[in-house]
Amino acid sequence: MCSQFLQGYVNIPLLKDVKPEDIEDVSKQYVYMFTEERNSDVVKKIRLKGNETPFYLISLIEHKSRVDYNVIMQVLRYMVYIWESYEKEQEREHKGISKTKDFKYPPVLPIVYYDGTADWNDGIELENRVYLSAVFEDYIPNFKCILVQLKDYSNAEIMQKKDELSIVMMISKLQKAADFAELSKDVSAEYLNGIASKSPEYLLDIIAQIVEILLVKINVPREEAEAFSGKVKERHMGELFANFEAYDVQETRRVAREEGIEEGIVFAIRMMKEASVSREITCQQLARQFGLSEAEAEEKIRQNW
Repeated sequence: MCSQFLQGYVNIPLLKDVKPEDIEDVSKQYVYMFTEERNSDVVKKIRLKGNETPFYLISLIEHKSRVDYNVIMQVLRYMVYIWESYEKEQEREHKGISKTKDFKYPPVLPIVYYDGTADWNDGIELENRVYLSAVFEDYIPNFKCILVQLKDYSNAEIMQKKDELSIVMMISKLQKAADFAELSKDVSAEYLNGIASKSPEYLLDIIAQIVEILLVKINVPREEAEAFSGKVKERHMGELFANFEAYDVQETRRVAREEGIEEGIVFAIRMMKEASVSREITCQQLARQFGLSEAEAEEKIRQNW
């Protein structure tokens, strides 16, 4: 998926042909860089075709839901750590080599991946974080990060990639359970099954884990999230949207528990209507969630739709 990300979302021609076998995860080597809050950051070492110098990629994949304009300083520290590590490694093999004129450090490509809903419209250049940078520009280091904002890509644009990463990215865009109803309109069973049929088993397992975590994050009941992940592993991704609870089941249960069953039913009907769920599916879900007969569920819908 890292190779799919580089090919599809980073506009650098040199990276368009990067294959999975060209990428090595070296995050453990730099684990001391990561704080507890950023322990999902990763460092990838990428070998470019016909080039023996390792190309390092820093990918900040903390799934930021809020804009953090100081991330540029975090990235700068990462880059210095990596270059210092590279220098020490080369010095162990060739004493004094870093002091020679021809010694070069590997390039580091900093990427910030952001899946929040607010616009991130500044703060990806170091000079913007330094006072009087225009006056002292010749003496202040400067660089910028590649900012990938998930909100900038429609589901249609993401699906053009036709790869496993597209599924993860579309589900990452969901902010609440009701959003899944909208996603189900955009993504066909044929699209999902076409990807699943070609995916290696280990990659399906990874996608299944990610899907389950993201669904739980938007308050989908764990048992339903687990059922979803099972469909992924079984290569039945086309069935992901079948019988999905297109509303916040956890919140509905809370309302029913605190305000009474009747209020919970009314809340569920309102949520499903807002999510454009059909009356037929709403009836089925009411019956399942509240133990109503079909006739009772239909009457509740008639009264509250």
